[in-house]
Amino acid sequence: MLVKVSRSFAAVIMELPAELREAVLVFYLVLRALDSVEDDMAVDLKEKCALLHVFHEKTELASYSLSGYGEKEHERDLLVNYTNVCKVYASLKPGYRAVIKDICARMGAGMAEFAQRDVQTLADYELYCHYVAGLVGIGLSRLWGLSGLESDSFAAPALEPLSNAMGLFLQKTNITRDYREDIDQTPPRIFYPRSIWAKYTSDFGSFRAPANAAAGVRCVNHMVADAMRHATASVDYLSRLRQPDVFRFCAIPQAMAIATLERCYNNPRVLQEVIKIRKGEAVYMIDQCQTFAGALDAFEFYSKRLRAKLNRNVNDPTAGDLETALDALDTAVAKFRKQQN
Repeated sequence: MLVKVSRSFAAVIMELPAELREAVLVFYLVLRALDSVEDDMAVDLKEKCALLHVFHEKTELASYSLSGYGEKEHERDLLVNYTNVCKVYASLKPGYRAVIKDICARMGAGMAEFAQRDVQTLADYELYCHYVAGLVGIGLSRLWGLSGLESDSFAAPALEPLSNAMGLFLQKTNITRDYREDIDQTPPRIFYPRSIWAKYTSDFGSFRAPANAAAGVRCVNHMVADAMRHATASVDYLSRLRQPDVFRFCAIPQAMAIATLERCYNNPRVLQEVIKIRKGEAVYMIDQCQTFAGALDAFEFYSKRLRAKLNRNVNDPTAGDLETALDALDTAVAKFRKQQN
């Protein structure tokens, strides 16, 4: 089932150490099932929100199956056959089960909240991304700490801001690049915060028109600048990991994120299609992220490319914000590289 819902995640999860493999696999499938409930726009909103609030309890049942939800075939299959997830969940260590249940409960409540209201302000945007991605980072960190393969500090509340920022970096990247896919849905889905896009248009869907491309690009650049605020925290988090397989599991998506943001910046194609990393670049990042030194090289590489674009885009209203984020990232990379030497 993991391969059906995400072949790429299946590959990286199966490379985790045996101690963590099943816990992370179940964690992913539980949250994927929850997301499938949240994503289905055809079901009654009140019914859906009620289910989101109690879905964490369903995983603890000896047998649970859900029909009538899921927009895609693999989503429906996961929910109809959810009993199998429940069985494997029940076989996990109590500490792992507690983490999965807690994160699922908090995420479900957050999803229900935003199913009933739009992302209006930057505070809303931060909160939404926390619910759907920051909590994933917090949950994974707790699993790392409980496993004994990483420092038990990963399971402590003090690390939660860094874990949350890791998730926000990935989620904001996906939201930024998915403009066209989200706006073309029925009904359209808008995850860009109104407080950003309303600076550039009165109609979020209008960026699709070639005549509005310049304003749309400025909006996308604003989103990139906001996402890049989390890059420094990403590097800080990666510096704390010691287990090689866990490091690769975390580092590769983070490197993919900064590469995607670089590709999106100042690029009108974001308004017409989902921007994807070329296979050659993906291979480069997988190779680089075998070690922390290599990951630093990847972050530095894409920081330089973003800065080069920034220098050619001096009239962008958020250029200063992006430059500040790049300065902070470059300082962090230099610091960690010095520590390694």
